[in-house]
Amino acid sequence: MTFHNPHILWLLLLLLPMIGYYVWRTLQGGAAIRISTVEGAEQAPKTVRYYLRHLPFALRAAAVGLIIVALARPQDAEQYSNTSTEGIDILLALDVSGSMLARDFRPDRITAAKEVAGSFIADRCSDRIGLVVFAGEAYTQSPLTTDQGTLQTLLGRIRSGIIEDGTAIGNGLATAINRLRESDAKSKVVILLTDGVNNRGEIAPLTAAEIAKAQGIRVYTIGVGTRGMAPYPAADIYGNPTGGTVMAKVEIDEKTLASIAELTGGRYFRATDKATLKAIYDEINQLEKSKVEVTEHVVYHELFVRWLLWAAALLAAEFLLATLVFKRIP
Repeated sequence: MTFHNPHILWLLLLLLPMIGYYVWRTLQGGAAIRISTVEGAEQAPKTVRYYLRHLPFALRAAAVGLIIVALARPQDAEQYSNTSTEGIDILLALDVSGSMLARDFRPDRITAAKEVAGSFIADRCSDRIGLVVFAGEAYTQSPLTTDQGTLQTLLGRIRSGIIEDGTAIGNGLATAINRLRESDAKSKVVILLTDGVNNRGEIAPLTAAEIAKAQGIRVYTIGVGTRGMAPYPAADIYGNPTGGTVMAKVEIDEKTLASIAELTGGRYFRATDKATLKAIYDEINQLEKSKVEVTEHVVYHELFVRWLLWAAALLAAEFLLATLVFKRIP
């Protein structure tokens, strides 16, 4: 309950002098009658009326308090809110080529990329998110969905080596674009992560970027890998891991990745460690905020009538008691 005129409640302080005056007047006594002795009156038993002789005044004081509260206009507020969410459709395109097993990230690039992507997905509850993986070829790991449980499960199943090796950046981007093509979302985004140079696929990266631009899809590109040399798992001539590591130069086509981002209105980022990669996803998370509108409606119901009715009832009770039960000698 709220009050439309809460300042009027200060008038309740007037009850203090009212009560004080009543106590003073009671102690002063009322009309006097001369009698020969009061011994019989002092020994007379006290009736219920004696103990309730102050009840009329208590009812009158309570009625005045209720009237003051009614003047403050007590109200009952009902609040309604309508929430409308304008989500963003996001495709995560992840490179799963053999070079993503490099150990310049802990424990390796692909594991770090999956962990950070998982945190990003968890923060985007109102958005539809899909997964595309690419190496020498590209395919959809998960279509656009808001089912975070399924999405996180499918993300966890991503492994390097599940498709032919290579780096088909153009095909990976084109597959992500194809998944967004029929989306009716006002904002469509691709986050493409790779650690290499385009060397496979039928579609050139910049050609795919032109398609993304034409369809209003913004592309953020992330180059993953330290600068200079990085440790890679050693393998024999048949491609089987030997358990050792070899140092190799990190080669990322940053120029192409930057051109893709610039052409589509996105941004290019370079991640040299897991902390940097997380900071990049956090920045993208801030750049691509979902629009949430909350409309609130408040309906007030006036309650002063019931307070006035209670005050009238108390005054009526006070009048009846004072007139019929507690008659006083003038």
